[in-house]
Amino acid sequence: MLEKIDLKRKVKKADFKEAMEGLEIRMGALQREARKRGIPVMIVFEGWDAAGKGTQINDLILPLDPRGFKVHSTFSPSEEEALRPFLWRFWIRTPARGRIAVFDRSWYWRLLVRRVEQDLPKDELHRLLQDIRSFERQFADDGFVIIKLFLHISRGEQKKRFEKLRKNPATEWRVDKEDLKRHRRYGKYLTAIEDILSRTDSDFAPWTVVEAHNERFATLKIFHTVIAALERRMETPEPLPSISASPQERPELPVEVKTSLLEGVDLSLTLEKDRYEKILDKRQEKLRILQHEIYMRRISVVIVYEGWDAAGKGGNIRRLTRKLDPRGYEVIPIGAPNDTEKDHHYLWRFWNGFPKAGHIAIYDRSWYGRVLVERVEGLCREEEWRRAYREINEMERHMTSFGAILIKFWLHIDGEEQLRRFERRKKIPHKEWKITAEDWRNRRKWDQYREAVDEMLLRTGTPLSPWTIVESNCKRFARVKALDTVIAAIETRLEK
Repeated sequence: MLEKIDLKRKVKKADFKEAMEGLEIRMGALQREARKRGIPVMIVFEGWDAAGKGTQINDLILPLDPRGFKVHSTFSPSEEEALRPFLWRFWIRTPARGRIAVFDRSWYWRLLVRRVEQDLPKDELHRLLQDIRSFERQFADDGFVIIKLFLHISRGEQKKRFEKLRKNPATEWRVDKEDLKRHRRYGKYLTAIEDILSRTDSDFAPWTVVEAHNERFATLKIFHTVIAALERRMETPEPLPSISASPQERPELPVEVKTSLLEGVDLSLTLEKDRYEKILDKRQEKLRILQHEIYMRRISVVIVYEGWDAAGKGGNIRRLTRKLDPRGYEVIPIGAPNDTEKDHHYLWRFWNGFPKAGHIAIYDRSWYGRVLVERVEGLCREEEWRRAYREINEMERHMTSFGAILIKFWLHIDGEEQLRRFERRKKIPHKEWKITAEDWRNRRKWDQYREAVDEMLLRTGTPLSPWTIVESNCKRFARVKALDTVIAAIETRLEK
């Protein structure tokens, strides 16, 4: 495909100058409109070494307000980045609403080099491409504009540019051994590039190949491509306020057709205090030893706690972490998103907390808020929380593909036990702060939350990231079960 592209296309200087004046004005106006409407933009520059990416990025951003964009240069991952999943470093650099992120090379570059230089296995290549497609679709679904540009030059043109750079003492540093090595393997890279472009070209994140032999022609094409993408987005109607019917307005399904994983949970399970104290100490010691093992083996552990209000998440987490080295774990409490977090994709704040390899992250509530509280309280549109099941499964697949251990708990109690705990908290001065008006309000929506929980468990419990329902009417039983589950998951992973 790329070999058939006409790379001889040129633009006269006078025509270029005349055209650019209007394009630059339009570009600046579109940036202001995107900022006003809260539309985030990601522009990806990929292409051959010496194809002129730096020059073209500079030309593109000159008409823009520098307060509204950021350029990210992608090099080999740092030590910090290498200790996290492939897409982590790009997730945390995605732009807030109304801002533009320009990537000088991106998630594609490392994949391309690995494919050619390291003979990447087909199954791993397929998985990484699947992760990339999911990554881009999630942002497109969230209203992002994604523009992907590939700057194309021939092998002969690349050789000529390398020679010119090497002859000049001021620019010779820009051509290193790796550049020359890739040039010698131009044919292999060409095959790999064509395959990756075809497999990641989509209606929501299409590729534009830019003929880059003539700098002026390339600049005009890039401006036209970016402007056209932004204008198309401006023509898209803004999402309406929540269009989902309230739970009261939805027709009730017959009881016999509903599927419930909570229905069969035995909440009578208990553990006597004497036995609990003996078991607890042994389990905590065992987990401390395993923490050292995962650190030495560089294995990430992500533990998610969800459950009913007053189900005992805080106490469970305290028993889980009591003997752990505090330098090796972090408890991340999740509440309502702040203004910065609201300006990003809803998964952005959770990716920021992902632990580096060898460490443990414990989420006290998590990304499942999208399909629980946000669903029930109408804080997002129905299409958003329904889409979230797929997005969450994709995120968790990316985590486990990296080698992370993912453990998900739903702490389950019945309504009567919750009421007893609420009343008890009201009577104990040092626990009164734990009960709020919101807790009572949520309790009145017990049936709606129960429906949401059941659907969440069914749609997001997968072989790689299953849910563990913890019978929590008895806190002692729940604490030991959580410890046993974490220990078993780590031991199973270490055996592999």
